[in-house]
Amino acid sequence: MTAPAKSSRRKVIITCAVTGSVHTPTMSPHLPITPDQIASEAIAAAEAGASILHLHARDPKDGRPTADPDVFMQFLPRIKQATEAVINISTGGSSLMTLDDRLAASLRAEPEMCSLNMGSMNFALFPALDKPTEWRHDWEPKLLEATRSSIFKNTFADMELILDRLGKGCDTRFEFECYDVGHLYSLAHFRDRGLVSGHLFIQFVFGVLGGIGADPDNLTHMKRIADKLFGDGYSFSVLAAGRHQMPMITVAAAMGGNVRVGLEDSLYDGRGQLARSNADQVRRIRKVLEALSLDAATPAEARDLLGLKGGDRVAF
Repeated sequence: MTAPAKSSRRKVIITCAVTGSVHTPTMSPHLPITPDQIASEAIAAAEAGASILHLHARDPKDGRPTADPDVFMQFLPRIKQATEAVINISTGGSSLMTLDDRLAASLRAEPEMCSLNMGSMNFALFPALDKPTEWRHDWEPKLLEATRSSIFKNTFADMELILDRLGKGCDTRFEFECYDVGHLYSLAHFRDRGLVSGHLFIQFVFGVLGGIGADPDNLTHMKRIADKLFGDGYSFSVLAAGRHQMPMITVAAAMGGNVRVGLEDSLYDGRGQLARSNADQVRRIRKVLEALSLDAATPAEARDLLGLKGGDRVAF
């Protein structure tokens, strides 16, 4: 009897960014805040088909972003024990955190993957103040307003330090977050210096005020420049802020890319409808992928593509 042929459909990595540091508790009652909520949401997203989980932490008392490794350690082991998903810890944290703060959890956990922002930039959240709101916590409007006069600092020295301490020191590989075309050239600079190697995983970020806008022309341009700089030595993924999330990542999947969803990027699951969970967004993009004759990659397939060290070699 002849064995069934293996599927030749292309595999797409789904990343889920579970909570982030952009949205605030007033914006959605479904935003995960506590370690229990973050763990439960991450596990459900993995069960729905996410192969990478991008993680931030929040103060469980009031939901503000925190870099405290002790808070991370209240949910990281639970996620690892319950799923096979790749854990990806943010080194961006919040634009208002110091670099030492932003690295603390990753240096303790030594994860398979971390995000790495490829340049300093304005990262403006203050337009969210334009909508009249009764805020649950005083820190929320203050944090949003602070982004009007602050810089999200990622100097070449900062990036070199992260590549050395996490990449070389912990055998962690990176999701290189590129918010504009110049960030691709910065990544190529590090590649040319031998500070990054292997198959690169590049996240094109669209729709953040201060970065490149969310439209298909910009996606085409970013991919064209990445193709010129990196050839077949990279894979790309796309995240897009707010209402641009699903349209942009659908285009990305059709163009040969991978996709990112999650409540860090958008609080909605359809027009005017708050997403009740991260898993809802994962299920929605899986339906889109199926309609495009594409399959969601398993965690093992993601690890193989990205050359990761494996979950058994992390420190938690």
